[in-house]
Amino acid sequence: MDERFRALEAWLASELGAPPRRIERASTDASFRRYFRVFTDGAARIAMDAPPERENTRSFVHVARLMKDAGVHVPGILAQDLARGFLLLTDLGTRGYLAALRPDSAEKLPPEKLLDDATSALVRWQAASRPGELPEYDETLLRRELDLFPEWYLGRHLGMELAPGQREALEGVFRAVLDRNLAERRVYVHRDFMPRNLMVCEPNPGVLDFQDAVHGPVSYDIACLMRDAFISWDEERVLDVTIRYWEKARAARVPVPDDFAEFWRDVEWMGLQRHLKVLGIFARLCYRDGKCGYLEDTPRFIGYVRDTVKRYRELAPLWRLLDEADERAARPRPAA
Repeated sequence: MDERFRALEAWLASELGAPPRRIERASTDASFRRYFRVFTDGAARIAMDAPPERENTRSFVHVARLMKDAGVHVPGILAQDLARGFLLLTDLGTRGYLAALRPDSAEKLPPEKLLDDATSALVRWQAASRPGELPEYDETLLRRELDLFPEWYLGRHLGMELAPGQREALEGVFRAVLDRNLAERRVYVHRDFMPRNLMVCEPNPGVLDFQDAVHGPVSYDIACLMRDAFISWDEERVLDVTIRYWEKARAARVPVPDDFAEFWRDVEWMGLQRHLKVLGIFARLCYRDGKCGYLEDTPRFIGYVRDTVKRYRELAPLWRLLDEADERAARPRPAA
């Protein structure tokens, strides 16, 4: 029991009128937030501990309201202490999309139905978009995320120092990717709309981890959903779900391109930006924060990157750089 947990426990007792019967860790998180399941004589609730010097609880509250107003199922906020970073939330349960979508899932829920529900919720969220409510997913932020790849994945994880020619080639790829991303129409972006943040519940799905939402490219969240960090699908399913999403989005007047081929290119290039960012983030989580389990999923993202790069001539320099990175990764590492 640390000092923040004791303060959270005292706050909960004050808000609930009595100490909880039991408190359990509810989930792990890549951020500095912690979630606890709080048991009382009534229903279970979720307590969030978000150190204010590290996390923006006000953003969570603001985005929760926007999503609820859009008709998206998110946790209700029962009590809050923003100065200390404490929230008491309704509990969306323990049935997550990530487990339900795995081929060996005991629940045997149809993936098509789960993904259809997810894209319907996404369209409702995007259709409610208004400028000025959320930070802009602008070039500065998109570029800062891309820079995580050479700094943390290539540099820190692989120990790869780029030669001037390699830096120039990578910069050309980054410029092409950013130009494509920034040319898209803009909507509300959850920014982590993936199975790990979706819950199987009624109404379905419940949506979590939305506090970093921004106003940005319309293809971002569907790219995030279908090129997931922890589960992969074949190209046929990815295309099928994306087409179905695109049809719903057009019907709801979400500003996707009228030509699906153009939209699919947007999805691939937006996904590429995210995949490179995630490779950098997973390396940073290991070497800065001591959370090295995420590195086990880096081959999945390298695969996503290669699948996209091989289809577009403008991205060919990145393929060559990945080949050089793979050679570096295969070399024996010196003993610590």
